Amino acid sequence: MFGIFMESLVIFKLYTGLKLLFALTLFAWIYLLITEKERRNRLMLVYAPLIIILLFLFPLSRKFFVAAGLDGETYYRILWTIPMGIITIFGFCRLFERHRRIGLVVTAALIVLCGKYVYKSEYISKAENLYHIPDMVVKICDLIEPENPDTRVSAVMPPELIHYVRQYSARINMPYGREMLVPQWKYYNAVYEAMEGTEVVDIDVLLKATRDEYCQYIVLAPGRQTEQEPEECGLVLVGEIDGYRIYEDPVSVKIVESWQEYYEDEE
Repeated sequence: MFGIFMESLVIFKLYTGLKLLFALTLFAWIYLLITEKERRNRLMLVYAPLIIILLFLFPLSRKFFVAAGLDGETYYRILWTIPMGIITIFGFCRLFERHRRIGLVVTAALIVLCGKYVYKSEYISKAENLYHIPDMVVKICDLIEPENPDTRVSAVMPPELIHYVRQYSARINMPYGREMLVPQWKYYNAVYEAMEGTEVVDIDVLLKATRDEYCQYIVLAPGRQTEQEPEECGLVLVGEIDGYRIYEDPVSVKIVESWQEYYEDEE
């Protein structure tokens, strides 16, 4: 039990950081605990977070979580239910409400000085468009999307594009998705194995897998090496965007088009 408690405590430390921003949240929580009079606010911003943290650290809670069939690797998501940002802002607004002369300046300074410039993170970049995804993903999707709004296409994408394509277009099917990017899930997909399983892509092996899935397009990442020239294997280069090469497979295209014509005739 003690081991489970320590693991949960480490998760809590990693989640909160236990640094300046967490200190601000803790200060705001203590201030609300002492001064907040409205019952609903106390329940949501004072008592509920404390109960969630205590239950999170309680070893039996994690046992019940796993016993219920939930993934122990996602136990940390319980902490998402703690509105740390709201607690911080609301607490300091209450403080500012009582001490208006210096409250705003002190509060703003603390929040700015305790934070970090988010664009320094490798995981955050400035938006290039209204969709908040890279421009080249929009261009790739617009290039391969069918003209008929009632139809779809299937395309193989490099792993780094999967999330963005899914966000941008529901008319582009992919033979594999995010599940292939999480090693501990141990999913297997023949197309992904042929596409990413080796340093150099064997186009013949890849085509066999993609044609089994009727993929009309194959997108290769910049600098991705292949054992054979894609054009020599029957692929047609339809465009290159920011180094990403977009190939069309006439064999799969013909099969899919024949299906579409069949169903159109049936209607």
